[in-house]
Amino acid sequence: MKLLVRFHERRGQEPIIARTVLDTGVLINVERAYIESMDGEVLIDVPNDKAKLVCERLKAFGAEVERLEESVRRKEEECIDCGECISICPQGVFSFDKDWNITMKQENCVLCGKCVESCPHSALSIHQ
Repeated sequence: MKLLVRFHERRGQEPIIARTVLDTGVLINVERAYIESMDGEVLIDVPNDKAKLVCERLKAFGAEVERLEESVRRKEEECIDCGECISICPQGVFSFDKDWNITMKQENCVLCGKCVESCPHSALSIHQ
């Protein structure tokens, strides 16, 4: 499960991801991170059955945690199945099915936004 973790005004520069791994024993895959001196945002992936435990622990450290069921949204009526998103996506989120229609693997998305920027019909939007 993808979790978007936001933190503000970090107290004592506590390494909350590392502490959460140690405290819960759950391995966390960091897929994207933007961290500054006082705040940050991290996209992590954790096993579905451990998501609640990880969420609770991160919240105990003062982080905001959001479960992402859908990272990229596609407007079916706008998409012309041109494949631009396939060519630009570094994670293989998009592909063609046997009928040459775009399909998506949401679990691969790291919210980089490259697909949104490149879509000629503005058919894609990223979770904010």
